[in-house]
Amino acid sequence: MSGVDVYERAAELDGAPVVVLLHGIGVSSRYFLPTAGRLAERCSVHAPDLPGFGRSGRLPGRPSVRRLADALEAWLDAAGLERPDVLVANSFGCQVVVDLAARRPERAVRLVLVGPTTDRRARSLVVQGARLALDVVREPPGLWALVALDYALHLGKTGFDGFLELTRDRIEEKLARVAAPTLVVRGERDPIVPRGWAAELAAAAPRGGFVEVPGAPHALNYAAPEALTAITLAFLQDVAPSG
Repeated sequence: MSGVDVYERAAELDGAPVVVLLHGIGVSSRYFLPTAGRLAERCSVHAPDLPGFGRSGRLPGRPSVRRLADALEAWLDAAGLERPDVLVANSFGCQVVVDLAARRPERAVRLVLVGPTTDRRARSLVVQGARLALDVVREPPGLWALVALDYALHLGKTGFDGFLELTRDRIEEKLARVAAPTLVVRGERDPIVPRGWAAELAAAAPRGGFVEVPGAPHALNYAAPEALTAITLAFLQDVAPSG
């Protein structure tokens, strides 16, 4: 977005599929590094920090899902990524890429939605906070310090507005307008995204599919990078997912 510096982690591979990785609420592209490193062996990988997150500049005004999706599109333009082969997002990042794909179908070839928020039956900061607390003990300890630092950076730049957006956005309504093949991926032990909600989102997408990773928590891009990498590479070869 004009006037906002966006930090990006990237690894280019000539002639390879282009993968964009988008982080969730409060955090940054750092927690995608385990998956990014594995994908970089076969793909060109780009992982930005959205404005107001990580090492990127602050987004002026309220960081609505739509404004963040517009910022993502502006970054895609600046990075010369007109049509990435797949957009892979985790948690709140799923809400951002779905908003973009619903309004700008030409920018989305495939979507991988990892632990997409927010469960329509639990649109409450209190409930989401309780589910997050339960998930923390299921995540690898190495993620805890990373998340603590990223949350501090995000709250210092943006405050709690993004967390409110997480509970207000109706991702299930937008998914019905997404033409791109869409794969919903859930960790089996994810308390933030119940299985029924993940399956409901997969069914809402006109070309949706659903995969569950055994034993994995919410941030399986950090906790189960081998599994997510294999799923993403397979999806790149399969344009029409099946549930």
